[in-house]
Amino acid sequence: MTKPKEITGNTLRIYLYLIAHGPSELREIQRGLNLSTPSLVSYHLNRLMEAKYVEQDRESRYVTIKESSTEILEGYSKVGTALVPQLFFFAILFTILTAFFSYQAYIQPSNTLLLIAVSIAMVILLWYETIRLWRRLVVETSK
Repeated sequence: MTKPKEITGNTLRIYLYLIAHGPSELREIQRGLNLSTPSLVSYHLNRLMEAKYVEQDRESRYVTIKESSTEILEGYSKVGTALVPQLFFFAILFTILTAFFSYQAYIQPSNTLLLIAVSIAMVILLWYETIRLWRRLVVETSK
């Protein structure tokens, strides 16, 4: 079986669980994600193992393969245990810059209308893309 382009649903939830909690046994994953049966967890773990995203260690615990996380989590950064869209940081930066330039234009009116318009457009675009990535992660992990 070739690697899927994206993993979704419970398969993604299990992969993210393994990233956050490290090596885990099948029943730990089942309880941690509140999944109905061990066979359901086993099915998704087998999909991940066939795709070379997960392997079993000597103690028969399931662990993620480090190289694969960059493929699956492309566009996200890990901050502590949370996954955050990489554009989130740019969205914050441009929001601050836009607020600053808008304030400056308000205090000292000049020909900065174009700067404000471009800044606002950039902020809207960045927040749209950030929220889109976040929703994809939240929706796919809650299935």
